[in-house]
Amino acid sequence: MSVDIKGLAARLDEAALNAEAIPQLALEVELISAQAYEIQAAIIARRLGRGEKRNGMKMGLTSRAKALQMGVEDVIWGRITDAMVVEEGAAVSMSKYVHPRVEPEIAFLLKHPLPVGATALEAQNAIAAVAPAIEIIDSRYKDFKFSLGDVIADNTSASGLVIGPWNSAIEDISNLGVAMSINGAVRQVGTTAAILGHPIRSLVAAADLSGRAGETLEEGWIVMAGGATAAEALSVGDHIVVEVQGLGRAAFKIEA
Repeated sequence: MSVDIKGLAARLDEAALNAEAIPQLALEVELISAQAYEIQAAIIARRLGRGEKRNGMKMGLTSRAKALQMGVEDVIWGRITDAMVVEEGAAVSMSKYVHPRVEPEIAFLLKHPLPVGATALEAQNAIAAVAPAIEIIDSRYKDFKFSLGDVIADNTSASGLVIGPWNSAIEDISNLGVAMSINGAVRQVGTTAAILGHPIRSLVAAADLSGRAGETLEEGWIVMAGGATAAEALSVGDHIVVEVQGLGRAAFKIEA
């Protein structure tokens, strides 16, 4: 079946711009992953056309908890731009989102390109710094219902990222404790080992997935490793704090 890649991309892009929920695409067309990623790329092309700059990529469904929460098992990826970066400690308006959720992550800053086929050692050597991070995810679909193709097309729900202090890349990040609190109450506890067994594996996978799409991970890019726990829904007034053992904390607020 022919798929209107640009038309569907425009629909999703406008839904994100206007923070308006739309029916899931799967109700009218069954997307295979390749088509869904084409829609995702077309959305990013529209964003770049508005003056945004590509600054990295994100991994999705890298933890068993998150995969179970979303009802899918495949690791997926999305593209991020500078417009998605939320200043650490800042307040963000709820009006920007449809039904936002947050998840605790770690972020990598690359000091040189990382191509497809990179080994774990090569990935480790490409890291300039590591930081505690929060990803803000916000599906543009009504009732937060979607198929795997839907979520890939919607840029894996990418909406925002909050980056804490950058740390030396020589730290052992294989099994660091992770805690996410909302309004002072701990809501999720986990470990970086939940990210594909080791966050470096997520970075290797990121290089492969991006490289297969003809996009090398570039120097200066940020790679979000994926959620270490299940995500939590947000409400107006929430103050979110993520702490990662040995790396520090990242925080932001949701305002009316």
